[in-house]
Amino acid sequence: MTMDVTFLGTGSAYPSPHRGASALVLRTEGECWLFDCGEGTQTQVMKSQLRAVSLNTNCDPQQDLNCVDIYGPRGLRHFLRVTLGLTGSQLLFPYAVHELEPMSDQSPEEGQLSLEMTAEHGPLHPQEQPGRTIHLDVSTDCYHLFEDKKFVVKAFRLFHRIPSFGFCIQEHDRPGRLKTGLLKELGLKPGPLYGRLKAGESVTLENGRVVLPSEVLEETIPGRKVCILGDCSSVLGEGPLKLCHGADVLVHEATLGNEHREKAVDHGHSTPEMAALVAQACCAQRLVLYHFSQRYKPDSLQKDGDEDSVLELKRQAEEVLQDSGVEVTLAEDFLTLPIPLRRARTNL
Repeated sequence: MTMDVTFLGTGSAYPSPHRGASALVLRTEGECWLFDCGEGTQTQVMKSQLRAVSLNTNCDPQQDLNCVDIYGPRGLRHFLRVTLGLTGSQLLFPYAVHELEPMSDQSPEEGQLSLEMTAEHGPLHPQEQPGRTIHLDVSTDCYHLFEDKKFVVKAFRLFHRIPSFGFCIQEHDRPGRLKTGLLKELGLKPGPLYGRLKAGESVTLENGRVVLPSEVLEETIPGRKVCILGDCSSVLGEGPLKLCHGADVLVHEATLGNEHREKAVDHGHSTPEMAALVAQACCAQRLVLYHFSQRYKPDSLQKDGDEDSVLELKRQAEEVLQDSGVEVTLAEDFLTLPIPLRRARTNL
């Protein structure tokens, strides 16, 4: 199964002529997940190579449309309901908002939104379906968002001016390939029994011998892991570091250079050094920096005499990660990073 990440915007705060506001898409076969959706993302989608089919188009009223699931902090449900209501917006697809209940340590006191401000008011929007309220699992220090046959997705706490979250998308391990040569020696021909063995079921041969999946399957192929951190100046707790351990790709903001650390932290943001230390603690394979201050132009637009070089941000992260084996990548608008399958495990 193919998997890749496309950055639709890599700038902080607002869109500019040279950087869109932060937004990225994790794409797998048949699915696209949008994270950190900043201002102007719809325009960026249309400029990108992604196949963007607008959900708000005429469609067969008999068609059973999939619900669009939206995850975010408490108050998002009310925000969308009021926004859609005040603008008289009618959608041609159902949606549900699943709210993560933030903790008091995720922001300064002035950034903690009151229950009165974030509480739901009024009936559901005509296209809204009931969503879940998701609380922190104190045993893992994470929020369990959902799990299906392919992935398990969790969120974790970040510190910012207002509550912010990071996300971990973990692909389930895949069974190894069938040892077809051995199967033929056992007298098994391609067919339904192959599928049962691949699915982890034992098979009984006509002579009474029981064939175990472990006998005829190669080593398990570990699932891939992608971790995406939103606006933050720190990760809270040990749970997120364990959750993100060994990530194939860890996406982390680096709003300002190390020399502006105090300003970055005051505004709830990070520097390349801070991002690199998180990647190092997680033993990530690749660190991708994004959410740059608009003062940092893409390298292709850099001119002689420009004081702020985005390449310096990469150098600052690499300095921390030297000899660690962690690769550092600068995200630019419309960059697509493929995430290849991992190799099979050799030690179980």
